[in-house]
Amino acid sequence: MSELFMMTTITSRNMVTKFLSFYKESQMAVSLVTLGGGTANSEMLDYFGLESSEKAVIFGIVTDEVWDYIKKGLQSKLQIDVPGTGIAFTIPLSSIGGKRELLFLTEGQKYEKGEESTLKETKHELLVVIANQGYSDLIMKAARSANANGGTIIHAKGIGMELAEKFLGVSLASEKEIIFLVTKKEEKNKVMKAVMQNAGMESKAKSIVFSLPVTDTAGLRLIEES
Repeated sequence: MSELFMMTTITSRNMVTKFLSFYKESQMAVSLVTLGGGTANSEMLDYFGLESSEKAVIFGIVTDEVWDYIKKGLQSKLQIDVPGTGIAFTIPLSSIGGKRELLFLTEGQKYEKGEESTLKETKHELLVVIANQGYSDLIMKAARSANANGGTIIHAKGIGMELAEKFLGVSLASEKEIIFLVTKKEEKNKVMKAVMQNAGMESKAKSIVFSLPVTDTAGLRLIEES
């Protein structure tokens, strides 16, 4: 059986093309790229001999086997351990909403489905919704109908969206919105179902949703009490 992870890479914007090219060669065909900025102060940058730079964040779904291969390549081919090159890390997925969506996100990777993965004693899940740009209101309306609270939205560009025709039977725009929603674990499936039914592939939003386990939280006390 395979394990699934959301792999996140943070690197300078001038390195994005190299990373994406390597990831495509490594069978991570579908990814999302968004922009960011470094926050290290000048003293810290001077200490490590680094220059301040604008950042890019790359998200992708990988199996444990593909991550092992990518990790070795990041170290040997892209020299990721050299200060200033970037960092990459993985977060375990607990579920993906829909078989077609799973095949789309893991295109080219050998995946053997097992039981839904869970971490013991977790009380919350992070839902990640990937949708066409401009439909966050529709998604949040669907999520709130299942008692979800507010979300956070970032804009991104999808890579490998042409594969959607093969697996989903639709074409997807490259301009994307990623919505992050923290929900109680027992309400996760209800929220995911509401998003898929009201803002899924049959809607203009063309949403894909998956969940990540949250091991601990701060700042949700008042929400939980309500």
